[in-house]
Amino acid sequence: MGDQTPDLWKPPLKSYRCTYSRAWIDVKHLYELNVTETEKAALGEMLDTCDS
Repeated sequence: MGDQTPDLWKPPLKSYRCTYSRAWIDVKHLYELNVTETEKAALGEMLDTCDS
């Protein structure tokens, strides 16, 4: 599971999805990696679970 992208796998614990998506974005930014459109959509859905 750890080798799958956010569009293929989401943390089963919905309360962790905000943290997970932010961490995924941080790693992509740190290593200057591209984000696919499907990843972007999945990450956007997970970011919508954030309180602020």
